[in-house]
Amino acid sequence: MHSELWHQLLIGFCLMLVMEGVLPFLYPQRWRNLVHQLALVSDRALRITGFVSMMAGVILLYIFN
Repeated sequence: MHSELWHQLLIGFCLMLVMEGVLPFLYPQRWRNLVHQLALVSDRALRITGFVSMMAGVILLYIFN
């Protein structure tokens, strides 16, 4: 059972890497502009966005499992 958990986490991590790579692969200039704009956003706004994203992920995991 413990091994199955690590296997599932590894699959999730791999899928995250695939999803993270789609935008820079398909639209490198847009991705570069987005990264530049993100550099201008305050730390507080980034933390709030990250928190909301994490909570959305936890809620979706709860719903689908």
